[in-house]
Amino acid sequence: MSPSGPEALSVVIPVYRSDAILPKLIERLEPVLAARGAAFEAVLVDDGSPSDVWGVIQGLAAARPWVRGIRLMRNYGQHNALLCGIRHARHAVVVTLDDDLQHPPEEIPKLLAKLGEGLDVVYGTPLQEQHGLWRDLASRITKLALRGAMGAQTARKVSAFRAFRTHLRDAFAAYGGPFVSIDVLLTWGTTRFAAVPVRHDLRSDGQSAYSFGKLVAHALNMMTGFSTFPLQIASLSGFAFTLFGLVTLAYVVGRTLLQGASVPGFAFLASIIAIFSGAQLFSLGIIGEYLARMHFRSMDRPTYAIRGETGSLS
Repeated sequence: MSPSGPEALSVVIPVYRSDAILPKLIERLEPVLAARGAAFEAVLVDDGSPSDVWGVIQGLAAARPWVRGIRLMRNYGQHNALLCGIRHARHAVVVTLDDDLQHPPEEIPKLLAKLGEGLDVVYGTPLQEQHGLWRDLASRITKLALRGAMGAQTARKVSAFRAFRTHLRDAFAAYGGPFVSIDVLLTWGTTRFAAVPVRHDLRSDGQSAYSFGKLVAHALNMMTGFSTFPLQIASLSGFAFTLFGLVTLAYVVGRTLLQGASVPGFAFLASIIAIFSGAQLFSLGIIGEYLARMHFRSMDRPTYAIRGETGSLS
């Protein structure tokens, strides 16, 4: 909180197939924001939803002047939609949350209170996540990838429920790649991160669009798009197998000098060849992933494209 009072707040929400939940979310969000006594807005980004969620957003914006809507040309992904909303935010502080009411709006003051202690980014870490086994496993894989990409211990507590200072977006204003990780981009502007425990509710309607496979793919994109960690693994594995090969060579030469005969055993030789071939293919696969990222960026694919907007533009 600034010395002159609470800071103006922008709430950015990526929206996808949440026609039934969205009005409930806005209804619960309004008293929370109004109670702060500062200017506020909600930026709803329709991420190419196949349902009529854009019609719902238009209705909400028409009834409430503090609600704005942005419609993307197609589905670009949650983080791409978030980046679009963040770049359109007007106020000093941004809060992001999902559209499924698993992040209770009533917990927002906890994040803002912690942010007021001189921090730049605060995450709302669930006391107990309400996901299935596979989704929890995929979330752990994603956070492990984030830890390598962010270079911060806070990665273990990262969630989509976050509050940060809007001026941080200046650090990634020129970013235009098709693969986006908001959490990694925030590390480009600050190292002052923190997390607070918050309630995490069950999804009240429908199913999450984030499957196990999509979360793992997102983790892979983060590792190869924002970190050299996989290349370091390839280098270390190459060094380890080279060392293993030298030890094997020393054993073969030593056995030949001592016993005057070569070491018999085609199976042993075939195993060594298979190990080295596997290591080479593994390393080539990682290098291929990086080359693919460079190829996509050279194509200048847009991070997102806007089809239309609704709500107050003043």
